[in-house]
Amino acid sequence: MTSKKYMVQAINDALFEEMERDENIIVIGEDVELAIMGDTRGLVAKFGRDRIRNTPICEASLTAMALGATAAGYHVVLHMMFANFVYTGFDAIANQISKMRLMTGGQIDIPVTFLACYGGGGSNAAQHSDSAHPALMNLGGINVAMPSNAADAKGLLKTALRSRNPSFFLEAAARGGQIGEVPDGEHLVPFGRAAIAREGRDVTIVSFGSAMKWSLDAAESLAKSDIEAEIVDLRTVVPIDEDAILRSIAKTGRLVVVDEGRDRCGAGSHIAAIAADKGFSSLKAPVKRVNIPNVAIPYAPAAELAVLPTADKVEAAVKSLLA
Repeated sequence: MTSKKYMVQAINDALFEEMERDENIIVIGEDVELAIMGDTRGLVAKFGRDRIRNTPICEASLTAMALGATAAGYHVVLHMMFANFVYTGFDAIANQISKMRLMTGGQIDIPVTFLACYGGGGSNAAQHSDSAHPALMNLGGINVAMPSNAADAKGLLKTALRSRNPSFFLEAAARGGQIGEVPDGEHLVPFGRAAIAREGRDVTIVSFGSAMKWSLDAAESLAKSDIEAEIVDLRTVVPIDEDAILRSIAKTGRLVVVDEGRDRCGAGSHIAAIAADKGFSSLKAPVKRVNIPNVAIPYAPAAELAVLPTADKVEAAVKSLLA
């Protein structure tokens, strides 16, 4: 059975179900009791302040607290609100959490799940609109999940909460109000397994998270011109499903990568490198990337829209490959 739910409700369901299943899961963070983002709504009433606890607004302290609590046996869910705040808590994330298992010879697991909203589209300005996944991808020790729909949001978060590895679960800020069919009860989506969101023959569009809407909207428009795009939804960028990317390229011969990250050193660059290194013989044209230029995200709505990817930009990139 399935039910129609907003993405934020699916995330909330996953937290409720997993906290009932595992009493060692605790939730800490900025305003998690008040649930400003909606994803932690009702948790404190159900589980109490021993397991749901507001913290000071100091991300450097929060990430260090998560490290210590997980090392002591808890599975910590740390809600950081906005992905930009990852930067202010980066020392414990990059120098400790991502490396602790290696440094202790496997004696200490760090089962921490970070929640954070990312991306533009809401005029939240430069310090609240970043997509921080490229920095996290580069650490070499943290999984990164970026769901594009409500069902995957529930399934990926439940997978993260049952893992003994540190994970980031990044919520697209502009997609929390998206409604989708969500399986009731037990529903797990494995990390590192992409989904084919749309079958096609002419070009592959690889995307994930917030960028999936632009990709799917572009595919609908392209179909009116008899151009059939295959859409690969990665679901997680660490681990990344290279086989799914390469299979689709072998089928279509062309690749466009859509990523709400900056042009330089982004996820799109890495996916393009996979195609060049392992799928070069399948390519009939250069790889195109649709992303954000190397600028801060503006506050003004018109200026913000100018730098964000759009369906029109994806469609133009595809048509340039087929010209």
